[in-house]
Amino acid sequence: MSGLRERQKADRHRRIIDAATALFRDAGYEGAKIEAIAAQAEVSIGTIYNYYQNKGDILGAIVAMEVNEVLNAGRGVVARPPANVGDALDTLIGIYIEHSLNYLSKEMWRQAMAISTQLPDSPFGQAYTALDRALTDQIRALIARLQEIGLVRADIDGPAVGELIFNNMNMMFIEFVKRDEAMISELRAAIRRQNRILVTAIGV
Repeated sequence: MSGLRERQKADRHRRIIDAATALFRDAGYEGAKIEAIAAQAEVSIGTIYNYYQNKGDILGAIVAMEVNEVLNAGRGVVARPPANVGDALDTLIGIYIEHSLNYLSKEMWRQAMAISTQLPDSPFGQAYTALDRALTDQIRALIARLQEIGLVRADIDGPAVGELIFNNMNMMFIEFVKRDEAMISELRAAIRRQNRILVTAIGV
């Protein structure tokens, strides 16, 4: 029976997330109401509050789903990177960027960034920071792997390089979500152009 209850719980959770994602996209974060999310998910309002304290927590769960999916995909790149530093970085960052609008619209990203900035010590803010740290750690792991296989110089500070790459990518992603007309292809090209300088400096 416990297995059935867990499956039912997971199903309700997924329905809530799917409903919220659709409504946040269609009505905007501010326009989407908890009552509408409950109705579309076919659950009671009380059920939603059993899972989440507020609408921001639902948005946080969508962000976490997004980031955890790219982290899972990125593990394969770290384990078996392309045999070229630029290609390895472009492949990993490409996973992050290409997946970034799968669940979240730019408006949803802007709202998530605003909440994490305004309330950094809240559960949402702490979770958002932890996700950023996980992405940073994965890029650092890729640099370490490239050092292990002799594609990146052993004498450089690999962790610092990973942090630099993430921080630059993150800054450019923030600029990307600010403008609705900005294209993913433009973002990737800009990141690739800036990383090219770094790749030349750290490559063997």
